[in-house]
Amino acid sequence: MAPWKRTCRFARLAIVAAGLAQAGVATAQAAAPRAAHAAHAAAPRRIVSLNLCADQYLLALADRSQIAGLTRNALNKEMSAAADQARGLPILKGAAEEILAINPDLVIGALSRGSSIMSALASEHYRLLDLKLANSYADIAAQIREVAKAIGHPERGEALIARMDRELAAIPRRPRAGVAAYYQRRGFLTGTGTLIDDLMTRVGLVNLAGKLGKPSLSQLSLEELMAAKPDYLVVEGGSEQVVDQGTEMLQHPLLRDIKRLRLPQAWTVCGGPAYVDGARSLAAQLDRAR
Repeated sequence: MAPWKRTCRFARLAIVAAGLAQAGVATAQAAAPRAAHAAHAAAPRRIVSLNLCADQYLLALADRSQIAGLTRNALNKEMSAAADQARGLPILKGAAEEILAINPDLVIGALSRGSSIMSALASEHYRLLDLKLANSYADIAAQIREVAKAIGHPERGEALIARMDRELAAIPRRPRAGVAAYYQRRGFLTGTGTLIDDLMTRVGLVNLAGKLGKPSLSQLSLEELMAAKPDYLVVEGGSEQVVDQGTEMLQHPLLRDIKRLRLPQAWTVCGGPAYVDGARSLAAQLDRAR
């Protein structure tokens, strides 16, 4: 073949290849919006929450228009760290009939399998996402991803985790910050393998319950607590108010000289974004107590 013919042939092949490449890019660009639209169309539009923890994940990740029902505690500021965000959204009274009337396409946060609500939902074969109790930050991150994917917004889950990671990385951890007891009404002590324990470990505290070999939940008398000599008591915010014998125990004179670190119950009752608030608050209180 003559050189000039080979040159022309290569030129034509190059033009064809360039055209195919451009067509491929155009096809991919056209397919991307269609894929995004399909994912959006498949996202559940009537999501019902069955527990407080599911409430808070939905409020952090879902479109408000997707939320068809939250629990009664969603508006309770003492229980929910996202109570303000729940205003204006449907609040369920806890009856199976109202959930059936909603006809949800996703139910998050299963109750006891023997409950009347779960029995009613099981007979209707609703899509259900069960959430176990989150006992660590790793559990929280996993649940954020799980919920975000289920509701059609996986990118929001990744963005929330990335933000929480950054904020947690900025919180100082004090080596040997001291021994602390998460001591609650009626002398209940929270042990290792719990969300509170995970928070204490993150800021450098040693959980007294672990040091004593106690289970995740136990009771410790005032005399036993004093003998253990913790550096700190971690208590619920507002526990200074005596409302019954259980809270009166926390004001006993024997405990008067032990430094207290206070955390709102709303930050610790469930896993979620409020974990960062709890860790930041504990670290700041430790700084002030030094």
